[in-house]
Amino acid sequence: MIVGTLKRLLGNKRGGTAIEYGLIAALIVITMVVAFIEVANTTTGMWGNVNNKMEAARASV
Repeated sequence: MIVGTLKRLLGNKRGGTAIEYGLIAALIVITMVVAFIEVANTTTGMWGNVNNKMEAARASV
């Protein structure tokens, strides 16, 4: 049963297209994750800067 399925998949040309679409989708997901991480780091840095300025303002009062 498994051997027959493998032979059928090897002879099917649509499987190659599915793999290509899968690779493209994986590349898009990886790019999105990297972008989200970068946005998170930037946002964290921004709020850290706001926190430091607020602490400095409170200390000077």
